[in-house]
Amino acid sequence: MAEREETETFQKWLDGLRSDQALARIVVHVERLVDAGHGDVKYLGDKLHELRIDHGPGYRVYFARVPGYLLLCGGTKRTQERDIRRARRLLKELQDGQ
Repeated sequence: MAEREETETFQKWLDGLRSDQALARIVVHVERLVDAGHGDVKYLGDKLHELRIDHGPGYRVYFARVPGYLLLCGGTKRTQERDIRRARRLLKELQDGQ
């Protein structure tokens, strides 16, 4: 099993979800990704990946492999462009801070 870290931004996003069913599905998908490397994942470049979850509004989880899994932020298909910019910014800030 790979190591997993979450940003405060990611945790706040999870905490803000209104649907317990959506939260459960997202958690299962993230655990499956971290434990077995399985999931509907798209590489976005510069170490950034998008985990796509086909439920409700099309949830997205943005993460980096550094070497474990760093969960940066989340969103939906509708907010995808903004969320990708946020994930890139968070990743850059974390890399610059190390």
